Amino acid sequence: MSIRPPLDIDALRSRHPQHFQGCGRDRVMALGVVAAAIALLLVGMAGLGFFDSKMLQGASKLWEVVGHLLPPDPGSWSHVRLYASALVETVAISLLGTLSAALLAMPLGLLAARNVVAARVLRLLTRRSLDMIRSVDILVWALIWINVVGLGPFAGALAIMTSDIGSFGKLFSEAIEAADRRPVEGVVAAGGSRLLGVRFGILPEVFPVLASQVLYYFESNTRSATIIGIVGAGGIGLHLAEAIRVLELQQVSFIIAMILITVVLIDFTSNQLRFALIGRKGRVA
Repeated sequence: MSIRPPLDIDALRSRHPQHFQGCGRDRVMALGVVAAAIALLLVGMAGLGFFDSKMLQGASKLWEVVGHLLPPDPGSWSHVRLYASALVETVAISLLGTLSAALLAMPLGLLAARNVVAARVLRLLTRRSLDMIRSVDILVWALIWINVVGLGPFAGALAIMTSDIGSFGKLFSEAIEAADRRPVEGVVAAGGSRLLGVRFGILPEVFPVLASQVLYYFESNTRSATIIGIVGAGGIGLHLAEAIRVLELQQVSFIIAMILITVVLIDFTSNQLRFALIGRKGRVA
């Protein structure tokens, strides 16, 4: 049985003096920043009424609303067919909008990546354009496109496409910039052009990452398509808003349950596709 030598505190103190110091300047500043953030949070919550009696009064009303929501009831089979058709339309809006945005954002992502485009001005203009598109919320884009093309699912698909172009462009450019440069250098050294280096050196490496991002946004946009449907951009959102307006809360809970089941199925399918793309097989937990 080996016996450990006694711990030499003085030697440790000389080698790592920063761990034996008291509350130094950096630590005091860090504590001050944390304290200021907590104080700002409390002040903001107080200003918004978190500590008023509204919270307690609202809690009792919440249970009353939940009681009216249960059990979910569509009212009639005609409503079930109507809601199912509108839900399929919502999924179609999400799918078409997401795929269109991904296709249009791909060249923009390449233009915004510094390891693809050397012209700094072109990269800067592309990035600022993506920032401008991304700064406008999808609901605002829906209202804009409704005024351009009218009410209906076409406006919803255009709203999702426009909103996602900015997000996809940023995500794609960051994934491309993180790619290994050696495959590109190998293609160029073998006599290929810079464009072929991007095609065969960068895109095969980043494609699983880009596909994973597109699949996630498809799931997210299914929920977004429900919201923009409330303002007239097609889908089940219009029926949800109408049921809420006339206080048919059991129909509201039925529609929400349909949306929830659809999102779960899309998430499961997306995970299976994601695992297939990255070369992994197995069951999703």
